[in-house]
Amino acid sequence: MELSVKLNEGVASWDTVIFLYNSALKEVGTKLEILNDEFCHVHRYNPIEYIKSRIKTPESIVKKLKRNGYESTIDNMVKHVNDIAGIRVVCSFTSDIYRLAEMIGKQNDLTVVSVKDYIKNPKDSGYKSYHMMVTVPIFLTDGVVDTKVEIQIRTIAMDFWASLEHKIYYKFEGNAPEYISRDLQECAEIVSKLDAKMLSLNEAILRAREQEENLKGQMFGG
Repeated sequence: MELSVKLNEGVASWDTVIFLYNSALKEVGTKLEILNDEFCHVHRYNPIEYIKSRIKTPESIVKKLKRNGYESTIDNMVKHVNDIAGIRVVCSFTSDIYRLAEMIGKQNDLTVVSVKDYIKNPKDSGYKSYHMMVTVPIFLTDGVVDTKVEIQIRTIAMDFWASLEHKIYYKFEGNAPEYISRDLQECAEIVSKLDAKMLSLNEAILRAREQEENLKGQMFGG
């Protein structure tokens, strides 16, 4: 069932939309926590550091609609704003991002609508993150409504950079001085080098641990 089919203009429809998006956040958030717990159970390792969720404010929704040339209606909001319900998943390493994205894609009751890989293809500003737009079925008393949720997956370093960029964007309303934009891009390069170095270090630690366990096995197994 299309989300817009259930809606009429007015306060009640707005409340219905927000209820559905909040329900979708709960569904996807629970799935991510279960995936993290299962991964920890099987591999003794947590790929997820923390999860944050939010519903876009009415002001932000209206601004986005106007920016893209749409009237501020409930129907346009549902059809054309894909990040009303958003979940940010923060991982330790870049390898965790792709591992987690693969796990999400295999969920039978989630539909991956689109993927934007800003890690392999960063934005001009230096922004890096992995975006998945999914739909999740919300079961109501009179039917099922597929509801959109945007999932952003990034490392701790990427998240720190993105938070700073977000503050700068709103401070200068998207028109930051050139020197600030340049410094921000330089910071993005530093973040990329840090992520690569931390991943390399983690892989070295894992190899050393494996060698140590193999050595113990040879000593006590023979």
